[in-house]
Amino acid sequence: MEKKIVVVGMGYVGIPAAALFADIDGFNVVGIQRRSKRSGWKINWLNSGRNPIGGDEPGLSALIAKVVKKGMFSVTDDFSECGDAYAILIDVQTPTDDHGIPRYESLKAVSTQIGRYMKRDVLVVLESTVAPGTTENVVKPILERESELKAGEDFSLAFAYERVMVGRLLHNIINYPRIVGGIDEDSTKRALKLYETITKAKLYPTDVLTAEVAKVAENT
Repeated sequence: MEKKIVVVGMGYVGIPAAALFADIDGFNVVGIQRRSKRSGWKINWLNSGRNPIGGDEPGLSALIAKVVKKGMFSVTDDFSECGDAYAILIDVQTPTDDHGIPRYESLKAVSTQIGRYMKRDVLVVLESTVAPGTTENVVKPILERESELKAGEDFSLAFAYERVMVGRLLHNIINYPRIVGGIDEDSTKRALKLYETITKAKLYPTDVLTAEVAKVAENT
């Protein structure tokens, strides 16, 4: 039986990740993109097998066309798709304001929607760049409140940051080592098992806070 992976946020991180997972036997991937004036057009583009990311991204256009044609990848704005997901990846923008303060409006809104539909035993992974402590102190409480489930008992939660670079999106996801940190040991193991399917490089298990600190240090 195919496992559904939901990827929230069809940008530089979400699109290549979704396409890679969709190319793995046993996975069916649904991307979720808000129908905003700025980005809503991506839904129709991706569903027609077209790559909305400009510039030279080796292999990405061909991979998107392939997995859409196979029926393994589709995009919608409907968060109810989270209801039967095996794993949900959060890849929304987390910009900073003029004072360097992170803006988490999108992250909070998406977490609220995911929490309303997610079911017991799902794995939720935050891939967006965030300040240390965000997974535990921002995302987890929202998911628990909306789902009435408890992280670490009823569902798994992890942080596994992206290391993408424009022009090398697929290459970096596949070939760069990755740090994966869960809120508990089982969450870490489940996230590692997921990323092992698309990453050829070494995966480093740790706790969620250490993974968040590593991302900030790397960006700095």
